[in-house]
Amino acid sequence: MRGRAAPPYHQDHAGALGPHGLEPARFDAWLARAAAARGRLRDAASLPPPLALARRADDLDAIAATARELAARVTDVVVLGIGGSSLGAQALLALAPGGTPRVHTVETIDPWSWQRAAAELDPARTAFIAVSRSGSTPETVAQALMAVALLRATVGEDRLAEHMLVLAGPGESPLRTLARRFGLTTLDHDPALSGRFSVLSNVGLLPAALGGIDGAGLRAGARTVLDHTLAATDARDAAPVVGAALQVGLAREKGVATSVLLGYADALAPFGAWYTQLWAESLGKAGHGTQPVAARGPADQHSQLQLWLDGPADKLFTVVVLDRAATGPRLDPALAGDPSIGYLEGRTLGDLLEAEQRATIETLIRAGRPVRVLRTPALDAATLGALLMHMMIETILACDLLGVDPFDQPAVEQGKVLTRRWLARG
Repeated sequence: MRGRAAPPYHQDHAGALGPHGLEPARFDAWLARAAAARGRLRDAASLPPPLALARRADDLDAIAATARELAARVTDVVVLGIGGSSLGAQALLALAPGGTPRVHTVETIDPWSWQRAAAELDPARTAFIAVSRSGSTPETVAQALMAVALLRATVGEDRLAEHMLVLAGPGESPLRTLARRFGLTTLDHDPALSGRFSVLSNVGLLPAALGGIDGAGLRAGARTVLDHTLAATDARDAAPVVGAALQVGLAREKGVATSVLLGYADALAPFGAWYTQLWAESLGKAGHGTQPVAARGPADQHSQLQLWLDGPADKLFTVVVLDRAATGPRLDPALAGDPSIGYLEGRTLGDLLEAEQRATIETLIRAGRPVRVLRTPALDAATLGALLMHMMIETILACDLLGVDPFDQPAVEQGKVLTRRWLARG
């Protein structure tokens, strides 16, 4: 694979093999099946749309131009959406360096929360972006109606179009009808992209651009994983292929019912929330799937670790760590005058975090819990794009192994139908 950029992270899956995980021979069998799934993905007439985005650049200028136009006239941008229309943007915005405009994501339809959020904004300096692939998601339609009402009452209907735009799939929908009525700019949501797979499209990249995050860098990082995975001659060198083999193999042979994503960086918390939807909604069909859980280190060492170590042995742990040694401010234990914390002498805050993430990994493995580690030097746009692509490919391959469609969500639709029916009946 000479000439191809390597992904900006390394996966170590040794902790998921052996008596507490998959025996090497059984892992090899599942890896062969995952490699065959990779072959079907590679040899298809075209890549699935969410993966193909990693090789696109033709839309980046238009996304950046829209972001600049909005940013020039407001101090705050509120992204209205729910599920995949919001979680991807949240995962990207965790890297936002700060400054203006400030980008907020609002998923709630809780009346109290909405009123509080609206009260903290200056409508004259705020723009709203309503995002829904269908254009008819009840929560997003309700949010959009509230935003229009707020803007009409403050900046006036004649200026409403300066403060709101819609991002929805083509065709007739309530959001597009609303946009036509008030002359709002309407951007196309690719109908081939389900929300949970749309993070590298304008759904995620427009909020990211508003937050000062490099969209080209995100896609470049994603492209390294895509190209590396498809070109690898040995499946062991393709991290998402290995991940799919572990996830499905452990579920089928060891009764592993939970996939825990434990990130040792605060900026990875929204990535974990994005992953839970991706994994749950893609695999959870026809009796298949494992329960995804997003966890935060070191906070969950103090809330969930007891269960992980001494509760049911039914979890695979994916621990995402950054190189933290010798980073951050230096600690001065002499301030406390307590010799019991002398181990902090000469250490930085990053040294403490590095020690804790290493200790948690070792403790889980010693307790016989299957663990894989994704380690990266730092978290930037390229790295986050790579991690997003890894999880999307791993999910698609796992679905292939289980024989389910990764891109639909038939069970979810029933709840939407019943919600509309209940409201119509009053």
